[in-house]
Amino acid sequence: MTVRHDYEYDEDNIVVTDKKSYAAGVPAVLVSLQRGVEQMGAARTALSLASLNQRKGFDCPGCAWPETPGHRKHAEFCENGAKAVAEEATKRTVGPAFFAEHSVEDLLGRTEYWLGQQGRLTHPMVLRSGATHYEPIGWDDANALIADELRSLTSPHEAIFYTSGRTSNEAAFLYQLLIRSYGTNNMPDCSNMCHESSGSALSASIGIGKGSVSVPDIENADLIVIAGQNPGTNHPRMLSTLEKAKRNGARVIAVNPLVEAGLQRFKDPQRVGGVIGDGIAISDDYLQIRIGGDMALFQGLGKLIVDAEDAAPGTVLDHDFIARHTAGFDAWIEHIRRVDLDVVLEATGLTMDQLRSTADAMIASNATIICWAMGLTQQTHGVATIEEAVNLLLARGMIGKPGAGVCPVRGHSNVQGDRTMGIWEKMPEAFLAALDAEFGIRSPREHGLDAVDSIRAMRDGQASFFMGMGGNFVSATPDTHVTEAALRRCSLTVQVSTKLNRSHLVHGRTALILPSLGRTDKDVRATGKQFVTVEDSMSMVHRSRGGLTPSSPHMRSEVAIVAGIAEALFGSEHSVQWSKLADDYDLIRDSISRVVPGFEDFNRKVRQKEGFGLPHPPRDSRTFMTSTGKANFGVNELTWLPVPEGRLVLQTMRSHDQYNTTIYGLDDRYRGVKGGRRVVFVNPADIESLGFRDGDRVDLVSEWTRPDGSVEERRADAFRIVAFATPVGNAAAYYPETNPLVPLDHVARKSNTPVSKAVVVRLVSHELPPS
Repeated sequence: MTVRHDYEYDEDNIVVTDKKSYAAGVPAVLVSLQRGVEQMGAARTALSLASLNQRKGFDCPGCAWPETPGHRKHAEFCENGAKAVAEEATKRTVGPAFFAEHSVEDLLGRTEYWLGQQGRLTHPMVLRSGATHYEPIGWDDANALIADELRSLTSPHEAIFYTSGRTSNEAAFLYQLLIRSYGTNNMPDCSNMCHESSGSALSASIGIGKGSVSVPDIENADLIVIAGQNPGTNHPRMLSTLEKAKRNGARVIAVNPLVEAGLQRFKDPQRVGGVIGDGIAISDDYLQIRIGGDMALFQGLGKLIVDAEDAAPGTVLDHDFIARHTAGFDAWIEHIRRVDLDVVLEATGLTMDQLRSTADAMIASNATIICWAMGLTQQTHGVATIEEAVNLLLARGMIGKPGAGVCPVRGHSNVQGDRTMGIWEKMPEAFLAALDAEFGIRSPREHGLDAVDSIRAMRDGQASFFMGMGGNFVSATPDTHVTEAALRRCSLTVQVSTKLNRSHLVHGRTALILPSLGRTDKDVRATGKQFVTVEDSMSMVHRSRGGLTPSSPHMRSEVAIVAGIAEALFGSEHSVQWSKLADDYDLIRDSISRVVPGFEDFNRKVRQKEGFGLPHPPRDSRTFMTSTGKANFGVNELTWLPVPEGRLVLQTMRSHDQYNTTIYGLDDRYRGVKGGRRVVFVNPADIESLGFRDGDRVDLVSEWTRPDGSVEERRADAFRIVAFATPVGNAAAYYPETNPLVPLDHVARKSNTPVSKAVVVRLVSHELPPS
């Protein structure tokens, strides 16, 4: 059989229309309802959406944006949240008959979109060594297969255990307990590929790798800087919060290479003005910065702020805060005074008027918040860039006061909670000691592998077992061909999933698919109906309880799946009472309360109306648990990426019809693309100077210069050029289609995060294959 390539599904189907200048509005409502009815039917749609993000309902399986305390709407969801629910609560199913009909080779030729549209996985399935089709397997046999494989390894460190950010607190805690009981800290997770740079920078600067603000802080800020983030597509409910901030008088400055609809204007479909009016303008100023120029921007702003202080001593910087609560200020100010503003303008592509206006806004503000996402973190200098953003806030005393602070906007709905629960390869000794005392185990102290290092270990034959707790590892990671070859070297790959995806088709010699319950599903155990908990982007912990009858009796909760594997691996005499924990999630929460700081009296507090907030020392008391005991100014040499002659710097990004690797549809309504995904957005001046025309088909060839000076090339074929208002020299395209272009070894310093937002590429005319 001939395997079809993804791009062949797009050929001649892509239609380019005018891009939107606003987000949400009536079209968002119509799309939400249409997708729901298509997947779930009318009654199931109404029931599901009415329970989404409600106190007695379930948490959105999409992003981690929190609700406004005490002010939940009847429709507390966005378009993409509705799409996520429709995908999970669909009536479509994928069972043994489907796998009997479709070989792995056949499925490999399908797009991620097609795979996801097939429906919910209903039965445990196994792909035996040498087989062409998955076949059913019982749970006991699947658990025994995993246990036998793990026992056969020479060392526990030959096993890799991945976690997606949608895993609940209870499942994540039990999962890391299983892994550490087994004897390794190899726990890569999706944070490694997104906000690891934020955690690294914030831990060094303020002593905790989490944001310091709440929703009320944003609603009452004077100035909000949104850098490298597109809330209209990636965190749509944030727009409601920004609307409140704007109505309260906030100034919003957007910093983004692309002019995105959600950063221009918001039409709230729950307001009359959002249905028949113009909505509200979000950004007062739009800094269309060159890719990777954010560090230069923050240093340039620091230079102008310090110049203003020097001109009027004692009127700009918060010297009391600096003296009481910070370290490293003298080194920072000495460094920042030497910043060359001409270099800043070259690196950012901005004008001096834009730079001065932004600095003036920061000086005038009494409450400033800086928000960011992947545009900052997925750069070689991502950690340093975030440190520079924090420097600006520290210099103005904007940590630990209402309406001010840092706001890394997380993606997956519990990615922050998973880390809190111990999903990290470098958990501190205090956590490990408490875990050991609670369960009578001996956790390994040797640091484990993150996502990039796990791929290297599998590639090099140093690891041969892979388990994914949710997610789509193959499509979420960089350097697709290397990652796929690495997984195929494994002896056993295990995927715990709700829907079919490419990771099920790129497998070890033997492979398992274990179907799990989702957020929307009712979870009933021996002691009755259970609920789980999640932690949002702002450290609030609350309940999530699904209400839909599962599509199949063969599905199990992630908690039950972990416990079943553990019992098969360790036996009934193990010090951890796995089956009791799996039958009563309150018992898991009791253990969490004794292991994880901030979760004392967990079961009582999470049953409160709004849940509860976790402690955040910098926010709560201006206490900084750093090496100096204070908030630290960082000193970084200015780094940016000039555009090589005849090349472009590419950023990978989501379309509006996807969430991470889940493709909901083939339209990007806000950017004016319909019917396909293999497009590359290029400035018209670059299209002309490179000898192409709008609509041409090109191959993307990435060029990465290794530290030894050698150049590596990677290729992704058949993209349609779309003329778009990007900065000259910059381009953008969707992932996972562009993941093959991102070298595995091209990572951010300190965080090891793949550099997916700064890929040097050249465009090559695409040659159509002979008919």
